[in-house]
Amino acid sequence: MIELPDLVAGGLAAGTLSALALGGGLLRLRRQQTRQRAETAALRTRLDGSLRAFTAEVEHLAARRVPAAAQQVAHPHLAVPGPLQPLTAGTPLGIALENVLLALRSEVASQRTRVDAAAQAGMRGATREIQAALYRLQDALRQLQQRYDDPELAQTLFRLDHENEQSLRRAQVAAVVCGAWVGLAREESHLVDAVTGGQARLAGYQRVEVHNHLEPGTALVSHAVEPVAIIVAELLDNALRHSAPDTEVVVSLEHVHHGVCVTVDDAGLGMTRDERDRAQRLVAGDTPILLTDLGDPPRMGLAAIGRLTRQFDLAVDVSSASPYGGVRAVLRVDSHLLSRLDPADRPPAPSAPRTTRRPVPAAPAPAPAPAPAPAHAYGTEDAVPDAPGHRAPADEDGLPQRRRRPRPAAAAGPPTAPEPTRPARRPEESAAALGALQTGTAAARADAGTAPVAAARPVSRDTGRTSHTDHTDHTDHEGGAA
Repeated sequence: MIELPDLVAGGLAAGTLSALALGGGLLRLRRQQTRQRAETAALRTRLDGSLRAFTAEVEHLAARRVPAAAQQVAHPHLAVPGPLQPLTAGTPLGIALENVLLALRSEVASQRTRVDAAAQAGMRGATREIQAALYRLQDALRQLQQRYDDPELAQTLFRLDHENEQSLRRAQVAAVVCGAWVGLAREESHLVDAVTGGQARLAGYQRVEVHNHLEPGTALVSHAVEPVAIIVAELLDNALRHSAPDTEVVVSLEHVHHGVCVTVDDAGLGMTRDERDRAQRLVAGDTPILLTDLGDPPRMGLAAIGRLTRQFDLAVDVSSASPYGGVRAVLRVDSHLLSRLDPADRPPAPSAPRTTRRPVPAAPAPAPAPAPAPAHAYGTEDAVPDAPGHRAPADEDGLPQRRRRPRPAAAAGPPTAPEPTRPARRPEESAAALGALQTGTAAARADAGTAPVAAARPVSRDTGRTSHTDHTDHTDHEGGAA
């Protein structure tokens, strides 16, 4: 039988062990709770840091990246800043932010295109009305030029007509940039007439020197005449504007393998590499052209060239420098846009520079075969009958000999008809012609002291012919409808 003290001791030992176990459990629980509190604090700290980083990233997106992405739509050379924390690249957060920028670019480009299309439609309607008014003014000025013969009035009308033509050219270029048709339908015309017609639309046309090296009769099909004239006018306008006023702009017309090239060389300052690349992109016409890309005020010349090259299958290159230190612009007209006119039936305009090429002579017709000689003939010489009372000398066999007939020099060619005699001029006609000459000489001397003649044109230095046309006849020349 167990005694009471032993039981008490055993109970006390068991209680002690239980207390120790309970204390150890409580201690472990407290340590675990402390550790959990530390982990919770650390997680809360990380969460607060992530929240602050996300907030900073969103603020950076709104303040820097979104405006840069919107500007990059209009100016592709601009760079968009990256994320504020490089470690976010490739993470779900970084991918989500990049998707925001992509959606923004797409929507901005779409809205920009719609707004620009609305602006082009409005400008297209306005330029149509302006063109119609300028055409009516042009017709009125032409009628006045034909009605009055006063030299001073003719000079004033010429200046007004030329200013009106320049305004018409600017309105036409604006309409072409906005997607309108060129506005004029021409007949087939000599290529040199289209070039001089575009030249006559400029203020400084006197500084342009045209060298025509085309074959006579080289012409353009009807739907390419006006586009070529517009492109040449804009290329010449750029060359004249960006070169010194005391220099010349040289235009050369040459045949190439695929058609004809019109080369424009100026002696200006040239362009930088970036400007040349941008100009080449505009004239190529590969990308859509927006009015907001053309500056303020918009410079529409190269944009109009790009529209026409894409629409009429032409090619323009402005990526090279000219031998004179400026810019070389080359317009290539392919063979399918070329035609041929008979220079005898439809000659070029009298003021157009004459070609330096001579027409290829036609192959001579084959000579007719000689008639067969008679069987009794001894040779090809003509037989001369003996004179009466004369006997031909006999040879050793007693046969008569044939003698050659001398050919007179005057009978070498076919007989020509006598030149028609010109009827004598009557005294009244001679007096009238002399009086007209004296009147014109006196009027020219009187005008020389006050103002230069309006239609005077410089003479080409190497050909001795006028190097460009004046305004009063360029419409017919560029269209071929004289």
